[in-house]
Amino acid sequence: MDLNRYHELVTSELRAKKYLSKKCLKNGHRFCPQCNSRKLYKLSSGKRRCARCKYTFHDFSGRWINHGRLSSIQWLSLIKLFELELSVRKMAEQMKLAYNTVYQAVRTIRCTILAHASDANQLMGGEIELDECYFGGRRKGNRGRGAAGKVPVFGILERNGKVLVNVVPNVTAQTLIGLTVKNETSGTLLTIVTNF
Repeated sequence: MDLNRYHELVTSELRAKKYLSKKCLKNGHRFCPQCNSRKLYKLSSGKRRCARCKYTFHDFSGRWINHGRLSSIQWLSLIKLFELELSVRKMAEQMKLAYNTVYQAVRTIRCTILAHASDANQLMGGEIELDECYFGGRRKGNRGRGAAGKVPVFGILERNGKVLVNVVPNVTAQTLIGLTVKNETSGTLLTIVTNF
């Protein structure tokens, strides 16, 4: 999201909550997180109840945004800081939150990205880019491929399309080519991103 849109959304908790609740809807419709039924009725408390399974819930029940006791404005701010690639410690300082709270929120965001990326079963086509990166805290010693104790992550980006991200056991050619061939259609133009 661009900076202007972000500043519009964080002016009030209601505006931020509406924005995030729209992201939780399936094709613009509310549904029960237990049985996926769309037959719901609203209770006086603002919660909803499913007509089929009688499950009572609110807009964020059973969704990633319900993890932690953060407000909608705090979630949007954390997402923006995550997008800007700040460290968890710097996010905690800027948000004036405990390190563990921010760490769990960032972990939730990463798991959500990974879950949505692995849901994309369709093959990629057109022009795509490949890159690898390494996750883990700062450590003394080698950086990049030679870094010890870091988790390698391999990504495939389809231009103006979707992104596929996989945690890989190693970055050997056999592993990476296997993932690439499995996820692309024939005739795809590959661009390998290298960081110098």
